Amino acid sequence: MTTREQLIATTFVDLADTLVADFDVIDFLHTLAIRSVELLDVSAAAIMLADQRGGLQVMASSTEEAHLLELYQLQRNEGPCLDCFRSGRPVARPDLPAMRRSWPVFTERLLELGFACAQALPMRLRSETIGALTIFRVDQEPLAEADLRLGQAMAHVATVGLLQERAIAARELLATQLQAALTSRIRLEQAKGMLAERTGLPMDQAFRAMRSYARSHNTRLGEVAAQIIDGTIDDLPGGDASRPPT
Repeated sequence: MTTREQLIATTFVDLADTLVADFDVIDFLHTLAIRSVELLDVSAAAIMLADQRGGLQVMASSTEEAHLLELYQLQRNEGPCLDCFRSGRPVARPDLPAMRRSWPVFTERLLELGFACAQALPMRLRSETIGALTIFRVDQEPLAEADLRLGQAMAHVATVGLLQERAIAARELLATQLQAALTSRIRLEQAKGMLAERTGLPMDQAFRAMRSYARSHNTRLGEVAAQIIDGTIDDLPGGDASRPPT
């Protein structure tokens, strides 16, 4: 088995393993975003999920640029992720002129941030679409068919995992946990900014340091964010800082 095949197998196990007591939605979705970049021929990935009112919220991204582009889609009400969520179908355009015709404002912002192609895959199970995975490329051509099928399979398994974790009352519990995850995401963004300001790290690296610290200390990202905000944790160089004194 090749290294890539091993990573694919590990990824599907990770995306299916949601029935655990300390299941963390944010970390789970970041795993999907990061593995999308590692396994597919893409430069960045991001995920939006629907909140309890049916509106989309940015929940995870592999880079800060991808995060900003997702926010920009919401602000301008234009882009592949929104079209994908509304239709429940994959959304792509064959070239840059077609992208400009469909999403003129979004496409210009996409180019400004160094990408040339964006497309989206639905996070959907049967008739229920709970969000979308957006993938960004520096090349103008859409993703190759083989990678597209793999990306859709990953999004599908992640969706099954999320809905399975709430099987008793799927819709109500999904809305509740996603709302809690959104609140957690806001705290994470605040903590990421504070850590970047304190350390001089870029925003992406500051978040990676937080995530690495949470995993190495067997704690949740939300708890690390709270400790950064209240000053209990002051610095996480490279994510290797030791546990703060109690």
